[in-house]
Amino acid sequence: MQAVQSGNTQGNFRTDFTRNPASLKQNPALVLNADYRPLSYYPLSLWPWQEAVKAAWLERVDIVAEYDEIVRSPSMSIRIPSVVVLKDYVKPQKRVAFTRFNLFLRDEFRCQYCGSKGDLTFDHVVPRAAGGVTSWQNVVAACSPCNLRKGSKPLHQTGLSLRKPPRQPGAEELRNMGRKFPPNHLHESWMDFLYWDAELEA
Repeated sequence: MQAVQSGNTQGNFRTDFTRNPASLKQNPALVLNADYRPLSYYPLSLWPWQEAVKAAWLERVDIVAEYDEIVRSPSMSIRIPSVVVLKDYVKPQKRVAFTRFNLFLRDEFRCQYCGSKGDLTFDHVVPRAAGGVTSWQNVVAACSPCNLRKGSKPLHQTGLSLRKPPRQPGAEELRNMGRKFPPNHLHESWMDFLYWDAELEA
């Protein structure tokens, strides 16, 4: 089938959406776990349409909803999937990786000193020069002005205060946090499987 590209190996096709978001150019498919919940909310678990068609062709997923667009090969045609569900359940990870992205997500993409959004970096609450370590419990998202204001001084000498104590989030907590940040585009066929606020028909 010419429309289906070689793509990923079986070992990594389920997680490739997190590594290659630029490949989602048009008609992405929402990927649901076998329990009909998205594999992730932020980033939302999406596949390029080619991967969704390939996974359906290999019988790894069931197609739940489709776009109006059709792709064709010399021998067949298929409507592009808009929602697919994995046939095998993928157990969610319990451990949350300590990354810049997850740190910002924990802190809701806000400076933990002034609450502003945008132009974020991260700050060690107890400065490294004073023995502060790089950990969930000592690093927070901070805007550049607050970061410069704090510098390498202890917090009590800066006049700044934390919005909430930094701590390590649980995996489910972080997944739920991601639900607060829907992407700019949500196809109507996805809405029954997502939990963002949407008007329900009576």
